[in-house]
Amino acid sequence: MDLSRVRELLESKSYDKVADLCDNLMLQVASDGIAYHDDWPYSIHLLAHIYVHDINSARFLWKSIPSSVKEGQPEVTAVWKIGQRLWLRDYAGVHEAIRGYEWSQDLQGLVAAFSELYTKKMFQLLLSAYSTISIQDTASFLGMNEDDATNYVLQHGWTVDPASQMFTVKKQPIVTEQKLDPSKLQRLTEYVFHLEH
Repeated sequence: MDLSRVRELLESKSYDKVADLCDNLMLQVASDGIAYHDDWPYSIHLLAHIYVHDINSARFLWKSIPSSVKEGQPEVTAVWKIGQRLWLRDYAGVHEAIRGYEWSQDLQGLVAAFSELYTKKMFQLLLSAYSTISIQDTASFLGMNEDDATNYVLQHGWTVDPASQMFTVKKQPIVTEQKLDPSKLQRLTEYVFHLEH
């Protein structure tokens, strides 16, 4: 069983491609009749699905993992805790699950990348959902302490009211580009010409 391509993707930080590669390799190995359960990088495979926001595939992979692997590899269980928190929409719990385990060298980069991606996603959620929000809630959503959360959002143009301990969210301007297709312009011109004559 050759997992060198998975290692290459991890080293090149192409994390969005790892889940598909692992799925294909697993199907290939299973169809060849090779016993792979003990050597399979389940923690990488599971976290790769979580990284690309494919919680359903992560759930099905978790259900297919043998009990002996779940019990013998605590890192697999630690990755699944992240998946469980996402499934339950326990936003603060996701960050706790990430920080709650000492990740192996193989997973440290992927975990760090997922953590950063998740923090950005939560920030975008706050931007779209709130006009004001407490410092404490912001820190919980972003998985930071209150000082770090304050610095993070202030860098993005938010303002803070020290008396009420509330942030005022600075909405991003909505940029809409209208793409004008020359053929549409030509049809409109012909239509107006037709109406006038």
